[in-house]
Amino acid sequence: MREDRQLLMLTHLSQLLDLVTGIGGFIVPLVIWLTQKDKVLGMDEHGKMVLNFQISLFIYSIISIPLILLFGLGILLIIIIGIIAIVFPILNAIKVNNGEIPSYPLSMNIIK
Repeated sequence: MREDRQLLMLTHLSQLLDLVTGIGGFIVPLVIWLTQKDKVLGMDEHGKMVLNFQISLFIYSIISIPLILLFGLGILLIIIIGIIAIVFPILNAIKVNNGEIPSYPLSMNIIK
């Protein structure tokens, strides 16, 4: 296994493709994780972390839809989810590049 911080950083930054394509922020990290988890040191942990974060954001977005219809608070939740979806991939990519361990808040541990 080889150490490749740039690929780990790219895995975290690829989540931002959701802003452009809508679903690319899930598919690209999934493909990188599946193809490189046995070749790059730490890719298995980082890939699971990224995918769990993406799945969690999707679940939170689905939950916010009825809240929009019922209370109007879902709009605030969607805005917060959008900010989190932009800020944390960038922060964690910087952490990975510096050799630190990244973390995603409110991320459910779905893929173990």
